[in-house]
Amino acid sequence: MPPARKRPSGHGSGDGGGRGKGRGGHGHPSRNRRPGGPRRTGGPEDLVRRTAFDVIRAVETRDAYANLLLPARLRDRELTGRDAALATELTYGTLRGRGTYDAVLAMCSDRQLRRIDPPLLDVLRLGAHQILATRIPPHAAVGTAVDLARSVAGPGQAKFANAVLRKVATRDLAGWLAIVVPEGGGEAARFSVAYSHPKWIVSALRDALGPDRGEIEALLEADNQRPRVTLVARPGRATVEELREAGAEAAPYSPYAAVLPEGDPAAIAAVREGRAAVQDEASQLVALAMAAAPVEGRDALWADLCAGPGGKAGLLSALAGERDARLLAADLQPHRAALVARAVDGRAGVVVADGTAPAWRPGAFDRVLLDVPCTGLGALRRRPEARWRRGPEAVAELGPIQRDLLRRALDSVRSGGVVAYVTCSPHLAETRVVVDDVLRGRDDVERLDSPAVLASVVPGLTGLGDGPYAQFWPHRHGTDAMFLALLRRG
Repeated sequence: MPPARKRPSGHGSGDGGGRGKGRGGHGHPSRNRRPGGPRRTGGPEDLVRRTAFDVIRAVETRDAYANLLLPARLRDRELTGRDAALATELTYGTLRGRGTYDAVLAMCSDRQLRRIDPPLLDVLRLGAHQILATRIPPHAAVGTAVDLARSVAGPGQAKFANAVLRKVATRDLAGWLAIVVPEGGGEAARFSVAYSHPKWIVSALRDALGPDRGEIEALLEADNQRPRVTLVARPGRATVEELREAGAEAAPYSPYAAVLPEGDPAAIAAVREGRAAVQDEASQLVALAMAAAPVEGRDALWADLCAGPGGKAGLLSALAGERDARLLAADLQPHRAALVARAVDGRAGVVVADGTAPAWRPGAFDRVLLDVPCTGLGALRRRPEARWRRGPEAVAELGPIQRDLLRRALDSVRSGGVVAYVTCSPHLAETRVVVDDVLRGRDDVERLDSPAVLASVVPGLTGLGDGPYAQFWPHRHGTDAMFLALLRRG
């Protein structure tokens, strides 16, 4: 039986995909609601929980992204400080723990979960999270959830919610795990419930760990932790020292990174002005590896072929400028290309273009970064809803696009130039299988030793695998699970 997860404070900081974190505590005195917003009938905590519920429902019904929607809702409803921190914790905690909470709720309900109205089920999940994974007193967690159920589903459903959640409150998380984790069905089935990941993801992550599959519990646990807010100081525009003076701390790997232990990144002038940004360290490091990989001949024109929303392009454009090189950043979607243009701030060319149908001549570039569309299984800490949004069929659907993009990227780099194939997923079918399939039968591409190149950027960096590919891991590096293959045209 896996050990019970640590119970984080119900009023602690959350993760908003790079948005701010606040300190814990109870809400502030009531404020007037904004026009069109939910009524604050019971004080700030009513609005806090309603905000979390509204974001969770939008994720369920509109495929919204919590890390994009929640900050907007917090601003619209004027939730700041401790209220914002609690809303963030409730939103992300409920989304992360849904698999475990559903198993508990199924034991406590006389209805099958699929027969419970979806809004009411989300209220129950939100209540279960407060009871089982925060320090909110159980009676308060039940009471506020029942009030929310009454508001969104009516008095009769509120009575049902009360009965179910009172049963949930009879045991702590460890007690429930001892009951709901299946004894049979294999390791993937047990870990799926214990660590709230779909079974297919548990199996895929275990396979990706390869010989180190004994680390699977540590990886699943790391996926359920709130990630640190990591910043990047864009070279020539900001410095790590400037970020540290603004309250950030040194980061372990990237020479351009700093960690913000608390607070809103936008409160830092360099971030607000676009000279620095929120960016995971692994994302920084794969870009730095692309820039550090040895090329033969000139080194004047770089490309980022799936550049939106612009995090890597912002770093690469600055690095290219320091070497008198030029970056061209492309994205298929105009709105994403617009975000890239903001990130590079005139330091790179930005075009709307399809990487599978290049608008540039073959062999045009000396270096190419290709961060392909993927399932996002490497970023489950920051986007917990992603684990419930897609099934294994998504891997098969994305595979042809990933292969086509890599073929075109290899055609777009000159002889002696380098392509960095990157995914924010460790799934074997999105990483080494794609690269191996594309390179099968080609004698004009050399696989570089990606871990060795990364070690030249960050001396002593380990845990990336034996090469030629490199894989970052949340439980080893505290980063997203980014994959990197460095490929040089012959």
